[in-house]
Amino acid sequence: MVFMKVCATSDVPVGHIRRFQLDGRIVAVANLGAEGFRAVSAICSHAHYFLDEGEVDVEDETIECPKHGSTFDLNTGEPRTLPATLPVRAYPTKTEGDDILIEVADE
Repeated sequence: MVFMKVCATSDVPVGHIRRFQLDGRIVAVANLGAEGFRAVSAICSHAHYFLDEGEVDVEDETIECPKHGSTFDLNTGEPRTLPATLPVRAYPTKTEGDDILIEVADE
């Protein structure tokens, strides 16, 4: 298991999602407040659009693609609504101090 720092906790306000580039990956990190941080691939599996430009639903723990409205589960990457049918990659995430780290093994 290899974890890499993607950003600082202060880089992502509660209820928001931000895009970061890490070692050739484009990752979207969401701040779900008391539920912590989640990270997924920043590119929609359906429209190849940036998910971080969409809306985060903190209660449902989802991100909505701004292009066609598909929502993705921030825990699993699975689509919850059409038109997307394929998941985006969800990265195991942990916080150490002020750092947000994601697991990058198996790539």
